[in-house]
Amino acid sequence: MPVAGQLVDSYGRVHDYLRIAVTDRCNLRCVYCMPAEGMTFEPDHRILSYEEIAEIVETAAALGIRKLRITGGEPLVRKGLDTLIAMLAAIPGIEDIALTTNGIFLAPFADRLRAAGLTRVNISLDSLRADRFAMITRGGDVSKVLAGLRASQLAGFSPIKLNVVLMKGINDDEVEDFLRMTIEEPIQIRFIEYMPIGHEDNSWRAGYMPLDYVLETCRRLGLDCEPAKEVYGNGPAQSYRIAGAAGTFGLIHPVSDHFCGSCNRLRLTADGSIKPCLYWSDEYNMRGHLGNPSALAAIFQRALGSKPETHEMARALAGGQRSQAPTARRMSQIGG
Repeated sequence: MPVAGQLVDSYGRVHDYLRIAVTDRCNLRCVYCMPAEGMTFEPDHRILSYEEIAEIVETAAALGIRKLRITGGEPLVRKGLDTLIAMLAAIPGIEDIALTTNGIFLAPFADRLRAAGLTRVNISLDSLRADRFAMITRGGDVSKVLAGLRASQLAGFSPIKLNVVLMKGINDDEVEDFLRMTIEEPIQIRFIEYMPIGHEDNSWRAGYMPLDYVLETCRRLGLDCEPAKEVYGNGPAQSYRIAGAAGTFGLIHPVSDHFCGSCNRLRLTADGSIKPCLYWSDEYNMRGHLGNPSALAAIFQRALGSKPETHEMARALAGGQRSQAPTARRMSQIGG
């Protein structure tokens, strides 16, 4: 049963998790995240300051938010991110602060971020092959990402997760490589279905593939795997461990088998809006209410009141009619 001080929506879902985009800018141009022509970024004066983010989180923590995830764009393009981490870690009620990053700039900052209070790291890595990684990211250097992974391990982050967006005809032939990586490394590989965030064109439909393919690959290779129930901070992933493996792999399938019934998250965009659902267009701007904790709390409650029971990405895949308007923001403008 919900208790006083909790954020509960009209479907009884308790929300204790806030994803915070600290910038809409990124040093990469991933094919599923930005259009080829790039993005028009928000001017600096429209991006929340660290002090404003901390003020919003103070209100959120008083309402029951316990877990934070720092996202972007790419959060490490913003200077002094460890300063924000320290500010958030000092807020009463905040128990866990994670970071999602493309890893390019991570190696020099891993120790500093951990010392500031960062709990966990997720690194986006859609290919282990240098040429293919450069193609998917439109110019990225995979060796820098792998250096960021090693630096995070040396800094003592645990668990470390690698996020792999699975795309048909692009990186599906690397599933075996990622699976075998979990045998030797104490990391969590998370395969994620390609989502139509901000675009529902033919390239998305052509690139989409359900994650049953990962388990089929295990069977084809003769890899004995079983559900792994001890994985910390696993969120919506269904986790598995190959027999004798040091790490695990997980499947996140928002399109083919959505997990909306257990959704516990809200999103704060870099320009100060609360999004109750990643897919839909509804959002509620906080900027005009800064300095007024009760008004900020009311915006959180209003956002929760509008949260739908589910998104309809499967209908988008089938080309069907949706019940409301999907977001026009691209993934880089929301933070995933």
